[in-house]
Amino acid sequence: MEWSDLRVFLAIAREGTLGAAARRIGQTQPTMGRRLRALEKAVGHTLFQRTSDGLVLTDEGTAVLRHAERMEEESLALERVLAGQGGRLEGNLRVSSSDWFGLHILTPLIYEFTRRHPGVTVELLTDARLLSLSRREADLVYRIRPFDEPEVVQRKLTRIEYALYGVAGSPTPKAGDGTGCALVTMNSTFGGMPDVAWLQRMLPNARIAFRSNNRDAQAYMSALGVGLAVLPRPIGDALDGLQVIDLGEPPPGRDVWIGYHQDLRRLARLRAFLDLTIEHLSKD
Repeated sequence: MEWSDLRVFLAIAREGTLGAAARRIGQTQPTMGRRLRALEKAVGHTLFQRTSDGLVLTDEGTAVLRHAERMEEESLALERVLAGQGGRLEGNLRVSSSDWFGLHILTPLIYEFTRRHPGVTVELLTDARLLSLSRREADLVYRIRPFDEPEVVQRKLTRIEYALYGVAGSPTPKAGDGTGCALVTMNSTFGGMPDVAWLQRMLPNARIAFRSNNRDAQAYMSALGVGLAVLPRPIGDALDGLQVIDLGEPPPGRDVWIGYHQDLRRLARLRAFLDLTIEHLSKD
C-alpha cells in the first residue's frame, strides 16, 4: 500500500468524482483511476460505489477513510515540525446540527475557530435528519438526544432554556385556556416535540395560525404579530419586537449532546473545535 495512493483516495472521498479529485491534487483523471484501482487491489476491497451522482464510499471505504485521515494528520504534523510551523492545524472538519443551533450558537464559534486555525476548513451541515457518524456523514454532531451507537464518544454539552414569546405588547392569556389566542408552532412532522405538548396543555383552546419546522421562521412570524411561539431563548431574547409571555410555568428546555466517532478521538482539528465548544458552552 502506497501513501500516495491513500492521498488519491482521500481526494476522491472528499470531492466525489475522479475529475474533481484530479484537479484538487494536480493529477490527471486517468492517473487517479489507475491509482485507485491499485489501492483497491492492495486492500482487497472495492472502496467506492459508482452512482449517477459520483463515487460513494462503501463500508470498506469508510473504514479505510478513518485510518487514512489519521495518517494524513500525522503526515501534516511531521511536515509542520520539519518546517518549523509548530501546532498549525489543517484539513476539513464537517459539523452537523439543527438549523437554528448552527446559525445562532455554532456560527460565532466557527468564526472564532477559523480565526485561530485558518488552515482548517469547517463545513456546517444544518439538517433535521440524524446524520450518521459511522458513515462519516459528519465528523462532529450536536443534537438534542443522546447517541445510541456504541462506537460514538459523547457527552451532554449544555441545556437550552425555552420561553413563550409574543409581539411586544401582547396580552398574557389565561393558562389552561387560550381562547382567542393564535399560535405559531412546529409542523406535524415534529408534533411530538415537548414544546408542542406544552402549548397544547397550557393553551388548549388556542388556534394554530402558522406551522414550520424552522425555528427562525417561527420567531419572525411571531415578531410580525401572527401568534405566540415557544422558542429557544438564544433566538427569542435576541430578536427585537418579541417579549416573554409568562404563563406561570416555563416550557420544557432541551439538553444538547455532542458526539463523534471513537476513531476520530485523536484527530487534532476535531479536538481543538471540541475544546472551544466546551469552553464556551459547557455548563458542567
